[in-house]
Amino acid sequence: MDLIQMTRALGEAIQKDERYLAMVRANEANEKDEGLNELMGEVRLIQMNYQREAAKPEADEAKLDEYDKEFNRIYSLIMENPNMKEFQKARNEIDEMMKYITGILSMCVHGDDPATCEPQADHNCGGSCSSCSGC
Repeated sequence: MDLIQMTRALGEAIQKDERYLAMVRANEANEKDEGLNELMGEVRLIQMNYQREAAKPEADEAKLDEYDKEFNRIYSLIMENPNMKEFQKARNEIDEMMKYITGILSMCVHGDDPATCEPQADHNCGGSCSSCSGC
C-alpha cells in the first residue's frame, strides 16, 4: 500500500472515530438550532456593515465602534448557546487528536521511531522550528 492509500485509510478511520462522530452530531444540532442560526446571520450582517463602513475613505469611527460592540454582544450569545458549546467541545477534541497525529508524523519525518515516539502534550508546534527549541 502506498502512502496516499494509507493516508486515505487513516482518513476513513478518523471518520469512524467517536470524536469525529461527536463533532458531526454537534454540527447537525447547530444547523437545526433556529435561534443560533438567527444570531449567526446577525453576526454576518454586522461584519458586512463593518467592512462596508471601514472601506469608505472617511469611515465613521463611531459606527465602527458600534458595529464592534454589537458584534461582541451577539458573538457572546452565540458562544453561550448549549449547541455551540457542545460543538466547540467536540471540535477541540478533534483538534487535539489531529495535533497528536501530526505530531507523531512530524517526529517520524525527523527520524524518530514510529512505534515509540510520543509528541509532547504542551508543545504547540506551528511547523517552524525557528520559534522554539522543542523540535
